[in-house]
Amino acid sequence: MRTRIKFCGLVRPDDVRTAVALGVDAIGFVFYPKSPRFLELAEAAALRRLLPSYVTAVGLFVGGSGETIARTAQAAGLDVIQFHGDEPREQCERDLPPGLAYWRAVRVRNQADLLESFACFGRGSQGAVPGAEALLLDSFSAGYGGSGASFDWNWIPAQPALPIVLSGGLTPESVGAAVRCVRPMMVDVSSGIQAAEPPDPRAKSRQRMERFVAEVLRADALIQDENEAVRSS
Repeated sequence: MRTRIKFCGLVRPDDVRTAVALGVDAIGFVFYPKSPRFLELAEAAALRRLLPSYVTAVGLFVGGSGETIARTAQAAGLDVIQFHGDEPREQCERDLPPGLAYWRAVRVRNQADLLESFACFGRGSQGAVPGAEALLLDSFSAGYGGSGASFDWNWIPAQPALPIVLSGGLTPESVGAAVRCVRPMMVDVSSGIQAAEPPDPRAKSRQRMERFVAEVLRADALIQDENEAVRSS
């Protein structure tokens, strides 16, 4: 299976159009007011209208009420809610708008915390909603909304209990190794495709976006070659 790609923190129409043209699978819109990539409802709705039906719109929230999340999801046409704070499972399931799935971000400090998160948010019999659809793994930081740093991928179990969206410091230079090491369901990038000249947290670099996608495809091809070599040996 190929590795899916999510570009997060997009705020400019041109960046959204580029992402779609490159074939990314999901776009992340940030609704955390303290983030420099925060979107107002009208901005998010306008960007969402640029997405074809086959690109998933993911809304990133840190805390907030269920009413606010529901209103935002409806106005912006979200497909998935990404809880990116310290929300317990009960809160995620209580605040999740009907009909939507959720991903729970984990700010990874150590392997024990990571394993506990898999157990807590696994799809089981608790409540009416069968747990998180996936865990988004980011490195720990005091703030929220993405750290821009990586963590030790060896902490991730070889057969995780939930699909993994791998985040945390991924760049065009590192994502190939990440895909080959972790084999995640999806990779998630924001600051790693940020425009550097001038440094602008609200602008993405087309060149870095292109390189990121190319490196994911290259890593997938290498994995496929390795698997075919094993089957034929």
